[in-house]
Amino acid sequence: MKTLLLVVSFSLFLFSSASSQSCTPQGNQTSYGTNNVWRGYVYNNADLTSYKGYVTKGTSSNPNFDENFGGDNVSYTTNGCPVETSTFSVRYKLTKSFSNGVYEFTVGGDDGFRLSLDGGSTWVINRWYDQSYTISNYTVQLNGSYNMVLEFYENGGANRISFAVTSSCTGLENTATYGTGNVWRGYVYDGTNFDTYRGMIQAGANSNPAFDQNFGGSNTTFSTSGCSSVSTETFSVRYRLSRTFTAGNYTFFVGGDDGYRLSLNGGSTWVINKWNDQSYNVSSYAVTLTAGTYNLVLEYYENSGDNRINFFVEGLSVLPVRLVSFSGNVQNSKNVLDWKIAGGSNPDHFEVEKSVDGANFQVIGRINAAAGNTQTDMTFSYTDASAMNGKSYYRLKMTDLTGTVTYSGVIILSNAASKEEGLNVFPTILTGTNVSIYTGKKISQAIVAVVDIKGNVIGKTVIGKLNAGQTVSFSTSNYSLPKGIYFIRVTDNYEPVDTKRIVVM
Repeated sequence: MKTLLLVVSFSLFLFSSASSQSCTPQGNQTSYGTNNVWRGYVYNNADLTSYKGYVTKGTSSNPNFDENFGGDNVSYTTNGCPVETSTFSVRYKLTKSFSNGVYEFTVGGDDGFRLSLDGGSTWVINRWYDQSYTISNYTVQLNGSYNMVLEFYENGGANRISFAVTSSCTGLENTATYGTGNVWRGYVYDGTNFDTYRGMIQAGANSNPAFDQNFGGSNTTFSTSGCSSVSTETFSVRYRLSRTFTAGNYTFFVGGDDGYRLSLNGGSTWVINKWNDQSYNVSSYAVTLTAGTYNLVLEYYENSGDNRINFFVEGLSVLPVRLVSFSGNVQNSKNVLDWKIAGGSNPDHFEVEKSVDGANFQVIGRINAAAGNTQTDMTFSYTDASAMNGKSYYRLKMTDLTGTVTYSGVIILSNAASKEEGLNVFPTILTGTNVSIYTGKKISQAIVAVVDIKGNVIGKTVIGKLNAGQTVSFSTSNYSLPKGIYFIRVTDNYEPVDTKRIVVM
């Protein structure tokens, strides 16, 4: 028994002595790796403290790497002291030279990671929080030597950090050059704010600068002079055209989904400016031009979903239809629609479209407009005598004398048989700027407020008197609502009526 106790005691002594032996961390924590090989400084805490030693990643031919540190909750060896992979962090450093071109960085991590190209002053990728393995991308044009810093931390569970950089396609054109002979030069960029140049496309024809472009559809790709597959989800185009006009009256029409703007003086000022996310709509600008050459700039961006941009110029002073208001109410079990257009509009006809589900619309009537232009507002009315019990959705398809088509917002009418007393808001998922409200009871002085998720009032619209069963629409275009959740709050003489939630996409 004494011999057994002696052996056990001696073993414990050896274990204790080995455990207490100290190690010396190697590396100075500041030097950058070179020749595509990173120097990774390893720390025993998730906040880049308690330095233990360094490791190297990448090869002389390629800086890309994918590291899982040997697994979960194991000992990871460094040039210095080991660390346990349950809670630790690494700061990788590499100085690398890039030839002039466009590069895409792809970084993945579990948990937090971030990438800097300027020694840690700013982070072009920043996901510094607990998470399962996630990948982020960053595309940029580089030329020269860059001090790259890649930081990573693990806070329990699985661990992994990966890095990859690849050269990307780009165009070689001078993006300041204007098209001539009625043919636009369109300079295409990745990102909604002309972020990374991807090459050139052309639009228009020698006989006419008009064009209508949808880039092959939503969520697909199209080709430019420099790239064969530019994504149509988030991109932008700057069209340029130098064109000579004779003296006279002209009207410029531009339509787009999402943002668009038109300049006649090289981009110094914008005569049409609808630079916001929106469903397809058309804007116009009428002007008397003196004879001469004008540098036209048409800018466009798409922020996911449908995409379309078109341009047309008319040599006559003709304005499209401009809708002032569109409302409706129930009279003797019939749905009566009323709308007003602004003076100076040139409507050809209106088509009333109806839906029972708010998605699928059919034409139920047509109203022809009087020929010619008037400088005063014009009002129109249509009665749907076949209205059924429950909700009916209505919108206007408006066609002007040039053939340009625009749509109104959607309004909802519900006849008395539906017995709805509350407030209804449509649409609840907002991709445009028009919102319609329906009330089943009379409101003497309605005020509509748009409220963000923190309870802050973004803006108010005074509606006034609302009859039971009446639907009215209002625009949120002046509120510049970012994507997110909002609330439509209706009051009657400042007394609350109801609140409904909407989502801005």
